Amino acid sequence: MSPLRIAILECDTPLAHTKAKYGGYGGVFSALLHAGASSLRLTADSLSISKWDVVEKREYPNIDEIDAILMTGSRFNAFDDIPWINELVAYVQKILAQDRVRIVGICYGHQIVGRALGARVGRSETGWECSVCEVELTERGKSLFGGRDRLSIHQMHADIIHTPLPPAVEPLGSSPSCAIQGMYIPRRLLTVQGHPEFDGEIVTELLVARHVQGIFDDVTFQDAMGRVGRRQDGGVVGVGILRFLMDEDGVIGDRG
Repeated sequence: MSPLRIAILECDTPLAHTKAKYGGYGGVFSALLHAGASSLRLTADSLSISKWDVVEKREYPNIDEIDAILMTGSRFNAFDDIPWINELVAYVQKILAQDRVRIVGICYGHQIVGRALGARVGRSETGWECSVCEVELTERGKSLFGGRDRLSIHQMHADIIHTPLPPAVEPLGSSPSCAIQGMYIPRRLLTVQGHPEFDGEIVTELLVARHVQGIFDDVTFQDAMGRVGRRQDGGVVGVGILRFLMDEDGVIGDRG
């Protein structure tokens, strides 16, 4: 059986400690996906992961040579009208126009998929949602993420996809700060607003940096730091992502 070819589209560069440990956000997601593969008892060679810098190098994989794309988080605005972001949206729309390559979007990537589908993306009226937060799952979300009613997941965003969603798109969950915590179209796309790839160490580095920069005031920083070490379900989401990229019987699907 040939491996599942996942192209990680890196939409930003991590801070120094995370970069030194993982090499980039592609490395962070590789760790999540390989952990998920291990949980599903897939062999080490079941996944073939490539990494693509869509910000500085503005490079993209040939659609015929991949089975899925996964878009990472980013400090940039998904709704901005600048060349590299417009190119990313156009590439996602190209994939949406076919029916073989599947799409996974995380945080910023989730918002880019929303924009590519025609949904409105903009600032949240309630401001930042960060550190470990609870997400109430829809029935579809429950079925994708282990049957539980809610997820605890790291967040790091002030932008959201606004309702309503385009036709055929199912919401996966919500929180008080964000009505659309994920999107789903069977065999086409799966997105989450939270960060299943983050752990307390990564989020602490981000919180401290943004507090120093004045992005987070003292109250926001202290509240987020008080939750950063809580149990979180990133691994559950990682398994859900891999199941989405596989047939229902657990066998990696026909990739042409």
